[in-house]
Amino acid sequence: MKKRVVIGLSGGVDSSVAAWVLKDQGYDVTGLFMRNWHDTTGLLQSDCHWEDDLMFAEMVAKKLNIPFHQVDLSVPYRKRVVDYMFAEYEKGRTPNPDVLCNREIKFDSFAEEAKKLGGEFVATGHYCRKEEIISGNETVYRLLSGKDSNKDQSYFLCQVNQEQLSTALFPIGDLTKPEVRKIAAKLGLATAQRKDSQGICFVGKVDLPTFLQQKLQAKKGNIVEIKEIKLYPEVNVGLPEKDATEELLLSMTEPFKYEPSFGKIIGTHNGAHFFTIGQRKGMNVGGHKEPLFVISTDVEQNIVYVGEGHAHPGLNRKGLFIRKDETHWIRRDLMMKEGESRDYLVRIRYRQILQKARLFCMNKGIYIIFDQPQRGVAPGQFATWYREDEVIGSGVIDK
Repeated sequence: MKKRVVIGLSGGVDSSVAAWVLKDQGYDVTGLFMRNWHDTTGLLQSDCHWEDDLMFAEMVAKKLNIPFHQVDLSVPYRKRVVDYMFAEYEKGRTPNPDVLCNREIKFDSFAEEAKKLGGEFVATGHYCRKEEIISGNETVYRLLSGKDSNKDQSYFLCQVNQEQLSTALFPIGDLTKPEVRKIAAKLGLATAQRKDSQGICFVGKVDLPTFLQQKLQAKKGNIVEIKEIKLYPEVNVGLPEKDATEELLLSMTEPFKYEPSFGKIIGTHNGAHFFTIGQRKGMNVGGHKEPLFVISTDVEQNIVYVGEGHAHPGLNRKGLFIRKDETHWIRRDLMMKEGESRDYLVRIRYRQILQKARLFCMNKGIYIIFDQPQRGVAPGQFATWYREDEVIGSGVIDK
């Protein structure tokens, strides 16, 4: 008897080809489209973009001759993803809703709907791979990078757990994007040449300040330019010793505390919580040879600190800290013990080249110290650590 797989058909080419791969492999495939958002506030595309997605998903299901259903998950999505995003921005942090969407919706709420349809497995069009091994007499599921390094989406899945992985399938993880489009064209799928979706997962491309003003109030504040600053005199390049003291680790991960007196006021903004570290747009301040970048925000005093040029030292951080309760291990069998240090490859944003780093597990959490200073480290982002091409764990950057 064929095993039933419920695949999330989004109306894009990736999930379309994933559905075909599953059918070609002999699975009993059912397509399920989820609508997770109704509000169009701040959207930069047509108000009915989700209706286009639904139409394309239905066309693909008909072409592949598979059952098709739709479900509205907007209530859990707002509560578990969007409300979290608003709360994080209000604190001056930079959340990643796509990571939360996978953990809380696609492999949780959606998976529950898949079970109602008799699904034994849940499939998505993510560019990543899964492998099953035995570790300590137990079955362990490994989350691996996708074959296409330009489209690898393992970072977005850094918060899933073993139970979620056990029933997950990633049919196109061994394919490249050009191969996927070629297959779609050969099959005559309506999504073959459709552009990839952009913006917030299931919301779309938005004007972020306008979108956030649904919940966060705009308020005038100062933009302060910082001309010179000397950071991290202890170690700028290279990794600290494996027995480094917590005092040293603190000094290498503590963000520099800016004060208005350190620079000069060069403009105003509509709310520090609308900005993130590394941002260069939206300040509307002229008179500089090189672009201005946000190097820090203070939501309590409502100040945005900026520096001129890509080489401004305020853009770089040597390390970061993740609280113990915000640390997640996909490979729980590899969880670090207190006092232990390990070398991993780390990324702090999607598509960033993996960076050499040393992780130190201490009582309050994990310190991650990079071999090279990293640009645009922002609280609220997810740091994800890899061993070669496997995602081992992740955590929300505290500072």
